[in-house]
Amino acid sequence: MPTPPVAPPPPPPTVAPQVAASPPSGTAPPDEARSRLDPRLAPLEPPPEPELEPELEAVETRAWLPRRISLARRPGGEPARRERRLAARRLPRPTLRLALPRGGGGKRIVGLEIGASQLAAAQVSNDGVPELHQLARQPLAPGVVVGGEVRDPDALAHALRAFFAGNRLPRKGVRLGVASNRIGVRVFEIAGVGDDRQLANAVRFRAHETLPIPAHEAILDYRVLDETVNDSGQPVKRVLLVVAHRELVERYVDACRKAGIVLSGIDLEAFALLRSLAPPTDRDGSALVAVAIGHERSTLAVSDGRVCEFTRVLEWGGWALNIALARVLDSTPFEVEGIKRGLSLAGGPAPEGLSSEQAAAVLDAVRLELDSLARELVSSLRFYQGQPGSLGIGEIVIAGGTAQMPGLAEELERLVGVRVRVGNPLGRLGVSKRVPESDLGSLAIAIGLGIED
Repeated sequence: MPTPPVAPPPPPPTVAPQVAASPPSGTAPPDEARSRLDPRLAPLEPPPEPELEPELEAVETRAWLPRRISLARRPGGEPARRERRLAARRLPRPTLRLALPRGGGGKRIVGLEIGASQLAAAQVSNDGVPELHQLARQPLAPGVVVGGEVRDPDALAHALRAFFAGNRLPRKGVRLGVASNRIGVRVFEIAGVGDDRQLANAVRFRAHETLPIPAHEAILDYRVLDETVNDSGQPVKRVLLVVAHRELVERYVDACRKAGIVLSGIDLEAFALLRSLAPPTDRDGSALVAVAIGHERSTLAVSDGRVCEFTRVLEWGGWALNIALARVLDSTPFEVEGIKRGLSLAGGPAPEGLSSEQAAAVLDAVRLELDSLARELVSSLRFYQGQPGSLGIGEIVIAGGTAQMPGLAEELERLVGVRVRVGNPLGRLGVSKRVPESDLGSLAIAIGLGIED
């Protein structure tokens, strides 16, 4: 019996570019840059929450896409923000312990990052100035952790057991980092509540009101960032809330328990990233943006210098460069890893084994992929800047193994129009003589998980 014909699918809707904004009258980007880069912007995906994304304020940049990220503060909440910042100077940066008893972090903490491609740990003592005593990393088999979620808890438990034993890492006082777009972060105010029990009830109500996670599927924790008094004389508490899907967290906890690891806390990787790159400080109204470029995804965090105001997981990682290079060289993503590590966007000789034509094609492929990262980054920052009281973007600090590629920070700066630099995860730490100080870019989150602010 012949197969009936199948109607072709409808053509995809045309999506207008979300990164580039129309220049003001009489202003246009350089014709050469526009003609070269505009075709790449046509297939841009809409941001995750387009219905909430407002137009940005105009800002002059040196990049090929004008008016994408505002360097100015968003109107709203100015006097209250100054008052909150003064109060926050007396408060430590929050560290969440989702679904675990409070307290018990101890002076020495082992920060544990479980990524898609590796396990990483950092042992840090926190007596006064933090000091790094031990670093360890180990490859993790593909498919064990995907998209920030554990797919095979038994395989992860086996890998963790071997990792801790092989590196003689303490199994107690371990703080685990998690990162997923199934974790919600909100900062809000609650007025007129003084009792701790009433505050907890009010926070839970706000959590289930603002975050789309059913109560029986959620794990939440919160910290009071600061307290003020409103015009009516009522106490006003500013609260940082994190809500996660219970299954996501419990799979990590279960794997650690099977490996004999005693967790003292579970923290967001975004918070750890900020701790590793800068101590708590007042930034006078400009935001610090930190980006950890991982294997398959990147963690974005926006901070006012003391509190993480916004975080998102970007679906772009260094593996995207491997795929792009493999297409150009007719190879596999695993085989081009050595070539990627030898690349430089800052000029210099071609990587060993490549002709000048191949090297030029490879660099073009890398730049095209970085366009994708820049678009995701700008889209997320535009969404953040649409919130009342949001800050102007002061600088972007990048970390991760891919961030160490020469010239990558400068290329991102050209694309985004905001200063970009490579962060130093050892900048605020004392370092034991036993710790090698090389190739630490991919360990920034593990180090930050070990720091107690």
